Amino acid sequence: ASADDEDAIAYRRHIMHSLQEQTAALGKILSGAVPDDNAVAHMEALALIASTALKSFEPRVPGGDSKPEVWSDWDDFSRRMEEFARLTAKMAQAARDEGKDAGLSHAIEALNCKGCHDVYRKPRSD
Repeated sequence: ASADDEDAIAYRRHIMHSLQEQTAALGKILSGAVPDDNAVAHMEALALIASTALKSFEPRVPGGDSKPEVWSDWDDFSRRMEEFARLTAKMAQAARDEGKDAGLSHAIEALNCKGCHDVYRKPRSD
């Protein structure tokens, strides 16, 4: 892989890792393990990052944790990523407009990451 390809993969990993970390933080809030004081901020961060996620795959550089199906079934993959961005934006908007509990009520629908990961992400070895 060229240096440019490696940079594209690294960038994509950073975006996806950021989504993972924000989702984990919301999970801690939803489980009651930590106070929900920052719930709205985490939902807004998720929505912002989700809005950039698809663009991080557009260089169409195979590798990293992505299966080749990301590019061979681009229409389905991009549709799923756009839906993810839409649902996280809806979650964040509900939190801003109606309060954190309203936003959190959308979390399960918005954060259905497994559905996409099962198809488009290589199994994790950890």
